[in-house]
Amino acid sequence: MDADYLPFHPSPSKPKYQAPAGAVDAHCHVFGPADQFPYHPKRKYTPCDASKEQLFSLRDFLGFERNVIVQASCHGTDNAALIDALNAAGELARGVAVVDPAITEAELQEMHDAGVRGVRFNFVKRLVDTTPKEVFLSIAEKIKPLGWHIVVYFEAPDLEGLIPFLKQLDSVIVVDHMGRPDVEKGVDHPDFERFVNLLADNPNIWTKVSCPERLTLQAPDYSDVVPFAKKLVERFPDRVLWGTDWPHPNMKSHVPDDGHLVDVIPQIAPTAELQQALLVDNPMRLYWS
Repeated sequence: MDADYLPFHPSPSKPKYQAPAGAVDAHCHVFGPADQFPYHPKRKYTPCDASKEQLFSLRDFLGFERNVIVQASCHGTDNAALIDALNAAGELARGVAVVDPAITEAELQEMHDAGVRGVRFNFVKRLVDTTPKEVFLSIAEKIKPLGWHIVVYFEAPDLEGLIPFLKQLDSVIVVDHMGRPDVEKGVDHPDFERFVNLLADNPNIWTKVSCPERLTLQAPDYSDVVPFAKKLVERFPDRVLWGTDWPHPNMKSHVPDDGHLVDVIPQIAPTAELQQALLVDNPMRLYWS
């Protein structure tokens, strides 16, 4: 692991909030173990090892039933660790892969059979090299027959320039972590309004209301992030997802307590109906239907 990164919490607290039956952690990762699943030689960071066994144990401890495991950039387009975890979990997990534009239909079908239901396009410059938009569009065409969706990861300053590209994607799009708003600017700032309007204008765009630990300016108190997530949950209740982001790669400021993250859920989804949609109905419709 890189010297300036923190490992995940070794003993998270038991959440006070009890998730509804069938709840899904819709954004989490597996890393390595490196001796079995080596990291990509050109990766921008090296995380701590985080095995499928540790992920599934955390899932049960937090009171969740299923996972959506997202391929992270440190493994590049080698999805072996992801597929291994999906095969071990069976129907209790689905996956989001990162694929090479030269991938074949047969390889995509193998991933689908293992439980992959989407691909991730990463635009965060500190994590990945720039990929031409034409490459992403070619991948989008390849996955259409499988009915997969596209997960996009970007930071708020890049949204305006990405909107024309997003309009070219003729599929469901899921935005990671609310497009990483600058919470210091406030929920009514035009930058966040641009993101809200993006969802309002396109019913195919969903978002994950996750990662307060990455967005907050006052960790481990995440109350400055709550208004952003709450606004999205209440405005777009049928197009929001939630996830832990375990094992929280690239964290430098503090080690998130996953139990504490779960306890933020009723603050952003204050009714039982909103919680059911966020944690069960929406992820089940997108990943298991």
